[in-house]
Amino acid sequence: MAAISDNTAARVVPPVSLAAPVVSGALRTGGLSRLERTGLVLLLALACALPLLVTDYRLFQATMTLIYAIVLFGLTILTGYSGQISLGHGAFYALGAYTTAILIARLGMPYWATLPIAGAVCMVVGFLFGRPALRLQGHYLALATFALAVATPQFLKHKSLQGWTGGVQGITLEKPSAPFGLPMTPDAWLYLLTLFVAVVMFVLGRNLLKGRIGRALLAIRDHPTAASAMGVNISLYKSLAFAVSALFTGVAGGLGAIVVQFVAPDSFHPLLSILFLVGAVIGGLSSWWGPLFGAMFIQFVPNFAEDLSKSAPWAIYGVLMILSVFLLKKGIAGALEGGWRRLTRSRRSSSPTAGAPTSGTTPSSETP
Repeated sequence: MAAISDNTAARVVPPVSLAAPVVSGALRTGGLSRLERTGLVLLLALACALPLLVTDYRLFQATMTLIYAIVLFGLTILTGYSGQISLGHGAFYALGAYTTAILIARLGMPYWATLPIAGAVCMVVGFLFGRPALRLQGHYLALATFALAVATPQFLKHKSLQGWTGGVQGITLEKPSAPFGLPMTPDAWLYLLTLFVAVVMFVLGRNLLKGRIGRALLAIRDHPTAASAMGVNISLYKSLAFAVSALFTGVAGGLGAIVVQFVAPDSFHPLLSILFLVGAVIGGLSSWWGPLFGAMFIQFVPNFAEDLSKSAPWAIYGVLMILSVFLLKKGIAGALEGGWRRLTRSRRSSSPTAGAPTSGTTPSSETP
């Protein structure tokens, strides 16, 4: 009887706690280093001073870059953490934009108050869509979400909703001016508002993913069977990832409606969803800075391609995208972080004090 008990105990695998961080191929969940904190402070200072340095048109481009970065951070949560591929985030972007536009134009709500409502609406829709989509994986899930992106513009044009959505004519909004009589242009105010919202969303998202939810999503992505054996509710966490990702996209859509001052069904074509995924991958799904670099790619590379060739800008854009995918395996942010680590490692190895014992310690004896 004792032998049977010993054999049974030997076959029992001890449970693995989610308190232990899972870092294989994922975003770093530790705290920021001193160098990273210093760089972040300098970057925020430069971003706050940007309205004094550039024209209103460049400021508009910077504002749209921040809006796209919020969307891509949501995609990083969904794809980089939970491993779910979505080609339908253009639909959530449109839903957030129309929620904000309808609340402002039809109900007279202040523009700043519409952003959390747009995020909440998209979060609910994302959670409801994510539940039945759990039966699908890989390219089947991607096709299901792409169908949502294709159907959304046609749904917004339906005659039963024209009283709210404006049909094909869309909804036009007024550009808000700076509050409290602040001496700045509307473009500068909208840029600073978008910068503030982007910083808040990035901090909230990072804190969320540093905790138990982030580790559970990583476990589900890398080892779903082991995660289920550990007691992780896979369906709940996958639906939650979809909901949080849709929330980020909805807030970005609301900001986009306020900044562009116009929403129409044709503004949210299915190609927008593909561009979002392309930006997330090229920016880097394994870095906190990836969404920002991916947003820059989405915003500035098409203009650069059009400047090179008026007749075939999308061909140049495609070539640049293919080169980025082949040459930057971990995205732009991943390549920069890898280069920085190699540089610091080489500096440490070339330092004359490298490998020398510190004071108060004795060198260990060498083993033969």
